Amino acid sequence: MKLPELAFTATDWSQVPRTEHPGETGMAWWRSFAVGDLRVRMVEYSPGYLADHWCDRGHVLLVLEGEIESELRDGRRTRLTAGMSYQVSDFGDAAHRSSTATGAKLFIVD
Repeated sequence: MKLPELAFTATDWSQVPRTEHPGETGMAWWRSFAVGDLRVRMVEYSPGYLADHWCDRGHVLLVLEGEIESELRDGRRTRLTAGMSYQVSDFGDAAHRSSTATGAKLFIVD
């Protein structure tokens, strides 16, 4: 990951507007900061959330609260709980998508 030119920036996530993103089931709420090709997000998933698409974008994802299941298009599944992360590059593996039975809060850099 190459970060774009950017001055020191502190983010008060409680002040960043929240946007809704419906899943195949459930809802995701994003608070986003973007500059150039960099996007940093605080994301919350409702209980029962399932992403509505397969993603090939690279991410660094940290589970802050709750748990998610990351499913790869080739059938592999990984359960991540609070304090766990995953890292994948753009097109670095089979496409992936997230789901959660209980809800989750995530910090994502992509």
